[in-house]
Parts: sequence; structure tokens; C-alpha cells
Amino acid sequence: MVSVEVDDELARQAKGHLDAAGIDASVVVADGADGWPPGVPYDRMISTYAVDQVPWAWVEQTRPGGRIVTPWGRLGHVALTVADDHRCAVGWMQGLAMFMPARGTPPSSSWLQVRGTGPADDERPFARDLHPLTDNAHLLFALRIHLPDVQISTGVDDDGVNVWIHDGVASWATLTTLADGEAVAFQGGLRRLADELEPAWNWWLTEGQPTLYDFGMTVEPERQYVWCRDAATGPRWPLSAYGRATV
Repeated sequence: MVSVEVDDELARQAKGHLDAAGIDASVVVADGADGWPPGVPYDRMISTYAVDQVPWAWVEQTRPGGRIVTPWGRLGHVALTVADDHRCAVGWMQGLAMFMPARGTPPSSSWLQVRGTGPADDERPFARDLHPLTDNAHLLFALRIHLPDVQISTGVDDDGVNVWIHDGVASWATLTTLADGEAVAFQGGLRRLADELEPAWNWWLTEGQPTLYDFGMTVEPERQYVWCRDAATGPRWPLSAYGRATV
């Protein structure tokens, strides 16, 4: 009951700010994933929180030809157009965006929680320059598509770039640049995340280093997926809730 009262008070404050700005808009307290059926159909729907899957209610409540814009996952945002037959919504990634996740999204464990204190299970050379992982948004977006549950963070010390990778559950990897400029991978847990990273990186290079703007999304009632370059014929990656790919 307390949370409802707080939400109602925030709604009143928001309405007051809109009125003061001369904007005629309604403010409703509800679950955003359900949309708002009393106002359908909508020409535009804009989400200000990130989703891993686009709620089908948003598509149902937007008219054919209407647009849905939402942050997606941990990196991008997408603009979808509802099809004339109302059976899907399709659109391109529009750029980078990081917003708070949808309410109910399970919190991810931190790197330290996943890493623990034990020794690495595996150690091997990592024959790749690590610098692109620090600033190449297009590579990071491609890795996000291939490894949806994997989180990557980086840092730089006197020897070079260091990379910390984990799946939020029990697997981790550290990529460390040594004084001689070479990199080494340390890995632990059920998965070998450095080994998974390399083929995804190789795919991106082989495909000509597609930018995040080369990716798009299709949302249907029973499935949704991200694709590259062509919605009908391009490679695609199925999506599920909370950033975990379906099999």
C-alpha cells in the first residue's frame, strides 16, 4: 500500500510539471509492460526503461504503421514499425542507450561475486589486441548479440588493457595484457568465456565489422529476434527475457 501511495504522489508531481510546461498529457500509475488499453490505438509508444523482450501488448496497442521506440538490453535502442497486418513489428537499432531495466528483472551478480577467491581453472595466451573492447561500440554490440548474458568491463594499467568477463552466474574470465604486450586469459566456472568470446569476435570481423546500425529487431507474438543487415535473409539471434538467448 505504501508503494502505491508513493507512485500516486509521483504521478501528481509529474502531472503538475507537465501542466506548468503547458503540455496536455495524462499521467497514469500502472505496469508499463501492459501498456494502457483505454487509450488505444496509439500512433507512437516510447519506453523510458530498458527491456530484453518487447512486450507484445505494446505492439497490439499501436496502430499499423505506428512506431515503438525503446531501449533494449544493456546497450542499444530500437525503433520498430508495426506491420500493416498487425502481426509483427520490425525496425532498426538507432544507437547506444543505457536505461534502468524493467521492474522485475533479476539483479545480476557482480564480478567479485561470480569470480570468488579460488584459482583459475584454465590459463592460456589470448592472441588478440584488447583495445577494441574498451571503445569499439560496434564490436561490443555484436558481442552482446552473440553472448547476451555475458557482461564485459575494461580497465587500463601501465601494461595495457585488462578485461573482466562474467555471465552473472558462475563463469568468469580475465584477459590481461602483460608487460611484453601479449595478452593472457584466465578462466573459471562451467563455461570458458574467453573461448566463447573469440568466435563471436571472429564473426564480426569476417562479416566486415558491421555497425550497430546494421542490426535490427523483429517482434512477433510467439518469438522475437535480432538480425543483421536483412530482416528476412540475414543471420538472426532469438531473444528471451533477461538477456538470455533461447536455444
